[in-house]
Amino acid sequence: MPAYNTIAFRPELCNGCGDCMRTCAEVKTGSADSANARIQISADGDTLALALCRQCGDPKCVANCPAAALDKRLADGVIAWDGSKCVNCLLCTVGCAYGGIVYNAAAQHVVKCDTCAGDPACVRVCSTGALRYLTTARIYNEVGDLEDLFAPGLSGCQGCNTELVMRHALRRIGPDTVLATPPGCIPGMGSVGYNGQTGTKVPVFHPLLTNTASMLTGIRRQYRRLGRKVHAVALAGDGGAADVGFQSLSGAAERGEEILFICVDNEGYMNTGMQRSSCTPFGAWTSTTPVGERGRGKTQHAKNLPVIMMMHNCEYVATASTGFMEDLYAKLDRALAASERGFAYLHIYSPCTTGWRFPSQDNIEVARKAVESDFVLLWEFTPAAGLQLTRDVSHPVSISEYLRVLGKFRHLDDAEVHEIEAAVERNRQFITGLAQGQHPAMARLAADRADDTGARS
Repeated sequence: MPAYNTIAFRPELCNGCGDCMRTCAEVKTGSADSANARIQISADGDTLALALCRQCGDPKCVANCPAAALDKRLADGVIAWDGSKCVNCLLCTVGCAYGGIVYNAAAQHVVKCDTCAGDPACVRVCSTGALRYLTTARIYNEVGDLEDLFAPGLSGCQGCNTELVMRHALRRIGPDTVLATPPGCIPGMGSVGYNGQTGTKVPVFHPLLTNTASMLTGIRRQYRRLGRKVHAVALAGDGGAADVGFQSLSGAAERGEEILFICVDNEGYMNTGMQRSSCTPFGAWTSTTPVGERGRGKTQHAKNLPVIMMMHNCEYVATASTGFMEDLYAKLDRALAASERGFAYLHIYSPCTTGWRFPSQDNIEVARKAVESDFVLLWEFTPAAGLQLTRDVSHPVSISEYLRVLGKFRHLDDAEVHEIEAAVERNRQFITGLAQGQHPAMARLAADRADDTGARS
């Protein structure tokens, strides 16, 4: 059965404004009376509860309807109501556990959400992001039947998103691939196999940290000489990309080699004991930046590797997060296409449950909070279009909301949190400045010159 899009509700973001209900009522009935809305948000103690049709996969309302007035459409998954068949028995309302279909006195029949033909009006007017229209179903529908090219049973840490990245990426890229996995979590999880058994269903090699991109260069060129089209792909950690492996990465990017290089950034050398890398953020605890009487975590800010790669004028550069898989998949598609013309670089932020010190079940939420707080910015670059933000950065949640869920930042005092907040703001201004076509430093310089001119006059 296919997957379908759905409306999701996050009560912690809802301020109870009621705009969604008023808008729904207006769109469906022409009146702003919230009682006529097909979405109802009400207080349930200290939290807010949502009554809305979930467009269930096995809808009890449909099963309970004796007149066949309700039917789940296979095209879009919406449970449609046919008024010409309805006998107003209200058995559908008994079957719904979510209060998603109810009798409306003004209309004199049951009403329910139909998702506004795939563009829900309630979601459009929600200013806090409490309502979202999730369209990630397309990922399942498009790639669900593609072959998983990694062996089952990889030995990742419980809750680690890196295996998700590995399996999803290679499933999408396909079998005509030569894969390089330099030392780090990815080969440590078993991508190169155990006891003579390979961990993948495609050719995979385990280069040194220093030469991943150069080895892929040779392999890609040799296949080109043979007249065979293959994808040359690297799955590397931030240590194997930003630090030890940077010289071969930079060289391949500068030459425009036809390679897809994916950096899975978990902000440290996590496979060998959680040591700091240049991508480890300021203030973070690692085994080589300890916290104690003298140490306060890492004393330098993280290297912005995606920006450095953008300055190589690559065919494609993008940042992504495991908390936003639809965005990640779209960028993976574009990166794969770009790698047939030149060098493509995809930087995926992936939280580490062990090294970051948070419960394994919170991994996706941590990844989401990093983006929602602007600690991680999602953008993409091509030489033709320049840098473009792929997610709005104007209404972030507080940085402290993100930092407090991570044990590696638990020791921070107010001054150190402020330092991180300032760094995040500088980076936000820098990236948004580039997206607007002007380097932020040049904008400040122009403003200073204008001030000087005004003062002299």
